[in-house]
Amino acid sequence: MTHILSAVAWPYANGPRHIGHVAGFGVPSDVFSRYMRMAGHDVLMVSGTDEHGTPILVQAEQEGVTPQELADRYNRVIVEDLASLGLSYDLFTRTTTRNHYAVVQEMFRTVHKNGYMVEKTTMGAISPSTGRTLPDRFIEGTCPICGYDGARGDQCDNCGNQLDPIDLKNPRSRINGETPKFVESDHFFLDLPALVDSLASWLGTRSGWRPNVLNFSRNLLDDVRPRAMTRDIDWGIPVPLPGWEENPTKRLYVWFDAVIGYLSASIEWARRTGDPEAWRAWWTDQDARSFYFMGKDNITFHSQIWPAELLAYDGRGNKGGAPGPYGELQLPTEVVSSEFLNVEGQKFSSSRGVVIYVRDMLARYQPDAFRYYVAAAGPESQDVDFTWESFLRRTNDELVAGWGNLVNRTASMVHKNFGEIPTPGELADVDRDVLATTSKAFGTIGDLVEANRQRAAVAEAMRVVGDVNRYVSETAPWKLKTDPERLGTVLHTVTQAVSDCNTLLSPFLPHSAQKVHETFGGTGTFAPQPRIEEVTDLDDDSREYPVITGDYLSDQHGEGGFPEWTSRPVAPGTPVAKPVPVFTKLDDSIVDEELERLRRTA
Repeated sequence: MTHILSAVAWPYANGPRHIGHVAGFGVPSDVFSRYMRMAGHDVLMVSGTDEHGTPILVQAEQEGVTPQELADRYNRVIVEDLASLGLSYDLFTRTTTRNHYAVVQEMFRTVHKNGYMVEKTTMGAISPSTGRTLPDRFIEGTCPICGYDGARGDQCDNCGNQLDPIDLKNPRSRINGETPKFVESDHFFLDLPALVDSLASWLGTRSGWRPNVLNFSRNLLDDVRPRAMTRDIDWGIPVPLPGWEENPTKRLYVWFDAVIGYLSASIEWARRTGDPEAWRAWWTDQDARSFYFMGKDNITFHSQIWPAELLAYDGRGNKGGAPGPYGELQLPTEVVSSEFLNVEGQKFSSSRGVVIYVRDMLARYQPDAFRYYVAAAGPESQDVDFTWESFLRRTNDELVAGWGNLVNRTASMVHKNFGEIPTPGELADVDRDVLATTSKAFGTIGDLVEANRQRAAVAEAMRVVGDVNRYVSETAPWKLKTDPERLGTVLHTVTQAVSDCNTLLSPFLPHSAQKVHETFGGTGTFAPQPRIEEVTDLDDDSREYPVITGDYLSDQHGEGGFPEWTSRPVAPGTPVAKPVPVFTKLDDSIVDEELERLRRTA
């Protein structure tokens, strides 16, 4: 057993999330975490809503509410949506907890003490009309390196280089289009040049990453400069140093505090379990492994900034130093970044109405239909286009006609002929062959999921489903009514094969996996689901908020948690009732209906 940290990107709490977001961080992390639990590992899956920064301030001002009220509202929306999707977080929390503040400030103090937070006077951008500081990401212009018009003040998404707003040609505010004014301001910078040798050594040991992620991460080392870690803003975590923490307009950069959320959420989870030190098994043990899931626009922060912060905290840069009270923290094992999911040939844009919100998707369609689409056709290694036509076809042709039909006709034949799972007679070669196919698939599919090749994994699982369907056609049990022993053997064999396929597909399709389990007389929990709990802030009794958590471990009798990643013998004599379809077939009309919805909102 290995301790596995599944660190999932923090959705920003300035509005509901769309399906492009969860295609990048949500479904891939949950498939991985569910499989790793089934494979016997001790998984800690953590995240929460990211609630600081200027975008929250701007949105709150537009809606006439406080930043905290805005964050509270969208935190709840996001929690409800992610739980409905079945994302099995051990803890999904938020960055406005007192626990998070304390962890972030401790990280800053130690990094500063070790010499990797350097104070500098820099040119900051402000809005001439409001006097408000403009964060880097709220300034656009032409990239001075590649000439791309649309580069942000912190990074050019076209060439991937880090930028400063003052470097942009023809800079403009994304809020109102005006040209920003640049003024002097004092800030703390993370001394990346003093950490670049250690970063390069660490990246040199990484293998098995998606090539685009590893190549991009290594290229980041070509132009390393100190990175500002404080901002002129009044919404965020105070800088924990004398002369700074009393300043109401200086706060830690939202991206400094957001990535530390992986650590603070782990600590909050441990505190809530009653064992405050339990988090250390995932963070200070050199044998533990950690996997970070996000979209490609966040690679920089997870393969450069966050590892640099960890190295600085540990004192492992050119300036030396010593770890703080958390001990020596381990760097990521892998940064698992997905590309972008677009929609009907356009980039998702909530502001332009080109959007499909998670809540709307789940209100009209089964969560597993969407999860299957992401797993089978998602943006694993390149940008992909979500179309309603392809969603319809994958749902109807693969889930309904393929897997769903196999489940339904198998259960129907068992119910009609025996009413229970029959006892098999002597197996024929064709029976042994199909069971060998499903048994072998556990190793193949498990290896693919562990390597974060989920498209290949789910394709292999559906190939096995096809093999089982062919077995049914070849053995033709409907022709064996005059040979009850052979009929019982075939139906027992196909029931066993369906059970195996259900286990193989359960990380991808947890909602339907539970239904299939129950279709064949199974009881108890087969595919655990998350739940929402209302909790009180551990360090502030006046604040309450919802979290996602769950019971994912088996009890002392082996019930209630995830099944093992292996074939489990079906039990003859288990009653099988007349089945109901597991998946809902979609009418062709939904394509035009959904396209019309997109047209109305755009």
